[in-house]
Amino acid sequence: MTTKRFERYVWIVLGYTIVVILWGAFVRATGSGAGCGNHWPLCNGEVIPRAPLLETIIEISHRLTSGLLLIMIVGLTFFSFRLYPKGHIVRRGGVLTLVLVIIEALFGAALVLLELVAHNASLTRAFSTSLHLVNTLVLVGAITLTGMWARGIAAPDFKGRGRMLTWIIVGVMMTLLLGASGGIAALGDTLFPVTTFAEGLAQDLDMTANVLLRLRVLHPVIAIATGIVMVVVSQVIAQMNPVAGTRQASRVLLAAYVGQLALGTVNMVLLAPIPIQLLHLLLADVIWIAFVVLVGLALQRESRPA
Repeated sequence: MTTKRFERYVWIVLGYTIVVILWGAFVRATGSGAGCGNHWPLCNGEVIPRAPLLETIIEISHRLTSGLLLIMIVGLTFFSFRLYPKGHIVRRGGVLTLVLVIIEALFGAALVLLELVAHNASLTRAFSTSLHLVNTLVLVGAITLTGMWARGIAAPDFKGRGRMLTWIIVGVMMTLLLGASGGIAALGDTLFPVTTFAEGLAQDLDMTANVLLRLRVLHPVIAIATGIVMVVVSQVIAQMNPVAGTRQASRVLLAAYVGQLALGTVNMVLLAPIPIQLLHLLLADVIWIAFVVLVGLALQRESRPA
């Protein structure tokens, strides 16, 4: 494999990772997380279940696609060491990506073994789901940066960039918080479905309702606050180091965020249909990737004039 083919391979891994993420959301939305019972890595105590239910098929397919992702990332890490010299930033990206996907697999196993799936509406499940989603976002970010570094973008240089780093940290923390709250909101939509918008609003305002419903109402507030912060952060970063690509990444991020707010509104009004949920999650990944690209370009050691 050449470095050029390796770069293409990394982008393929990123695209496939998004597919696995969306399929995982489909598993949650359809309540199929317990399709294999509380068994892992076996399914209902068997390697290949006989006469599986639809929920079992959905859960098994998610495990298989996730397993393939792990194999692909092992390959990514292997070739990063084969193609790049000791100490190269691409090697570090490969190792970080491998560590994160292993943590991702452990999260998935823990959710099943601890029965934090299906109709479990505990605060423990909400917290675990949030951590799972945060790790997923960091994994996507690591793959994105690895692809950028494989393309030739220089390693980050933090020297003398304290102010920019402060803005970046604010953007990262707000985005991760938004992702975590989005996971809780989606979980609430799945576990407590309603037939009308008014019924859903009544759930949110009921102080005696399940904790997931009381936390769900925070997501739109966090989304608006994060949108405002990201507008400021992206513009500040692009102006601090206007190298090639930062302004384009900033525009993509802002356009996607406007679309995301509109789609989130549609999702609430239409009572969170699964296709809209998946599209909402896809756009969230696009926003995150655009932000990571913006940061990777702005922090690179060697700048090219815009």
